[in-house]
Amino acid sequence: MLVTTKEMFEKSMREGFAIGAFNVNNMEIIQAIMDAAAEEHAPVIMQASSSAIKYARLNYLMKMVKAAEEEHPEIPFAIHLDHGPDFETCKMCIDAGFTSVMFDGSKYDFEENVRLTKEVVEYAHSKGVVVEAELGKLAGIEDDVNVSADDAMFTDPAQAEEFVRRTGCDSLAIAIGTSHGAYKFKGEAKLRFDILAKIKERIPNTPIVLHGASTVIPELVAQCNEYGADIPGAKGVPDEMLHEASISGVSKINVDTDLRLAMTAAIRKVFAEEPSAFDPRKYLTPARDLIKQTVQHKIRDVFGSSNKA
Repeated sequence: MLVTTKEMFEKSMREGFAIGAFNVNNMEIIQAIMDAAAEEHAPVIMQASSSAIKYARLNYLMKMVKAAEEEHPEIPFAIHLDHGPDFETCKMCIDAGFTSVMFDGSKYDFEENVRLTKEVVEYAHSKGVVVEAELGKLAGIEDDVNVSADDAMFTDPAQAEEFVRRTGCDSLAIAIGTSHGAYKFKGEAKLRFDILAKIKERIPNTPIVLHGASTVIPELVAQCNEYGADIPGAKGVPDEMLHEASISGVSKINVDTDLRLAMTAAIRKVFAEEPSAFDPRKYLTPARDLIKQTVQHKIRDVFGSSNKA
């Protein structure tokens, strides 16, 4: 059942769990996410960045979303634009049938971010679509997002309150120490739960979103490296921290890198063990299976969203 995130988030805030938002690029990833959600009876968000849309093509993507809805009508899910770079991209996705869009104005100064976010909110709300905005800058690299550690900054709680009031956005992505990509921390992982608490005090009814929140699962990194990859020193946000976030007021937690690692690990294993394999089904089937297992782990063991559909 294709829905907006509004009711999902209301339930998550009321019952103290987070909803996984998983980035999609192709059919196998979509199938894996929806199969995992169905087995766990969990609400889920599928999200696509502008570069993923360019790769998969918007019409193909939406047809696959429709197929997912037909196959799993019992599972509430949203299709969401991740890191929409401008009004035009947000409008394109809204008009194509996305139920949620994110406008990422974090690269602008506060006033410009407010102005541009408000434009997207006004158009989206006129079409019954909800909007996620971002305040604060996350370090790291993911698709078209590239922020240096020096430019990263935490979200200011007072600004967050003003931003939500002035823009009318439906949810807010904040910066409390997560970062994009596979190399999130040089030293010990640390999230600023004190900032999260202050933000929730000021905007208790606004769903909070964590970007750059993949665990960078060590077992998946190890499997990639075992079968020929070169991913040294990759480190993400530990599951324990993400679970704490999920029960501390975060409603949506984004996962992209872990799915990429799962797909790559499974494919590399097939190629290494069966050098003669060239049938895509031979290596994409185990890739889909490992992505499904990864999504189930997140839903069940980290976000606490099993049986919340």
